[in-house]
Amino acid sequence: MPQNPLQQYFRQPKIYIRLPSQGLFQKLGSFQGDATNMPIYGMTGMDEIILKTPDAMLTGESSVKVIESCCPAIKDAWEVSVLDTSAIFAAIRIATFGNEMAVTHKCPECGTENDYDLDLSRIIEHYSTFKYDNTINLDKMVIKTKPLTYKESTEFNLKNFKLQQKLKQTETIDDQAEQQKIINELFKDLSLVQSELYKASVESVQVDTTVVTEPEYISEWLSNCDKSVYDAIKDHIEKTRDSWKTPEFPVKCDTCGTETSLTLELDQSNFFGKA
Repeated sequence: MPQNPLQQYFRQPKIYIRLPSQGLFQKLGSFQGDATNMPIYGMTGMDEIILKTPDAMLTGESSVKVIESCCPAIKDAWEVSVLDTSAIFAAIRIATFGNEMAVTHKCPECGTENDYDLDLSRIIEHYSTFKYDNTINLDKMVIKTKPLTYKESTEFNLKNFKLQQKLKQTETIDDQAEQQKIINELFKDLSLVQSELYKASVESVQVDTTVVTEPEYISEWLSNCDKSVYDAIKDHIEKTRDSWKTPEFPVKCDTCGTETSLTLELDQSNFFGKA
């Protein structure tokens, strides 16, 4: 088959980024290339259409397709570490529309709507020096944690979203006893989802020379360990998750001078809409 004469006009990489995880937690075969200098392409017209498909947005399918389109080194975006998603989404937005993103924010003090141009390169720079701490030392135990994959994170978020929706629907129940019963059941389900998340975040447990990596054994142990051990794991995971949150953008109201901070939700189609 002859070469397409328009090939020279195909997309080219616009920027290169260092994955915050450095590719250390990628499943074999899900990534090919240099994790310290990964090329990022701008979106195609089809990518933009995909991002506007409601069902695909909710399930994460649209984001997965766009990541694989704009980051050819990523062969299976479901396996991308959540440590990398913020930097990847920001880089795709930059490669498509440029560094700045126009945002309108209503001042919480005086109600004035202010327009700001946020520099998205700040997000990529924010993660450039981060290092994931995956070790918990407890007496004779060494517990290794791992970041969730994008697939795991999406599934947990979807479960939580559905339960929160059901919880909101209980407001329409007139019978207080029935309402409270359903609320209690839903809170129990929410706790189970949170527990599943912690279990999925533990990669291995070492005691002396024995290293346990089997998920079923780790799950059983977490269901039967002392509260102090469980709390130490929980605190470590939540502290790590908080430290890896997307950085805030400090802004100031032009009318009253009130200073506040904005946080961008990166994994949504409106983030990718041209400003």
